[in-house]
Amino acid sequence: MGPILIIEDDKNLLNIVDTYLKNEGFETIKASNGKDGLTYFNEGNPSMVLLDIMLPDMDGKSILKEIREGSDVPVLMMTARGEEYDRLLGFELGADDYIVKPFSPKELVARCRAILRRVYPEATDRNLTFKGIEIDEVSREAYVDGRHLDLTPKEFELLKYLTVNRGKALSREKILNAVWGYDFYGDLRTVDTHIKQLREKLGDKKSLIKTVWGIGYKLEE
Repeated sequence: MGPILIIEDDKNLLNIVDTYLKNEGFETIKASNGKDGLTYFNEGNPSMVLLDIMLPDMDGKSILKEIREGSDVPVLMMTARGEEYDRLLGFELGADDYIVKPFSPKELVARCRAILRRVYPEATDRNLTFKGIEIDEVSREAYVDGRHLDLTPKEFELLKYLTVNRGKALSREKILNAVWGYDFYGDLRTVDTHIKQLREKLGDKKSLIKTVWGIGYKLEE
């Protein structure tokens, strides 16, 4: 499955959406204007497009119309305008979904997953596996050496995030933002507490989660 193309002129929002998608294991391409977006679309073979409806150089609906002239790749429209007319026009031009700003990045990721699962069922209904750890993203179940792990929702997300980014040293702040979200106001020690709980539940595999002194944690490759 190809990358997700994000076309958004708000650099801050562009980077936030990009970070959330990458944290969930997606490959991305970023464009901050319509011209670059169409170029990347034609060259990058994306599996999905997130398209801002109001761009500085081109109208998002015009970009969608041009995309639909030669492709049925799923498109999710992002806009600050929630009027019924705009939504209906977007759907009429071929948009697959529509989200109004400001939105939760986690909701956006969930919508992307739902669309991709519908359009590419064979590519998205898969498990993450690593050294005896198996994560079923669809059922949200995890196993270690065939043994079911009784994980809380946050422990599941933490294990998935570590597995997707295995081999990478991840700071506590980065883990906190990825698993709990940028709007979480808790303490960084929340990460330490959940790492401890996750290690206990992994049993013999707990040593795979390494402490990187002065930084945070990583899942050892």
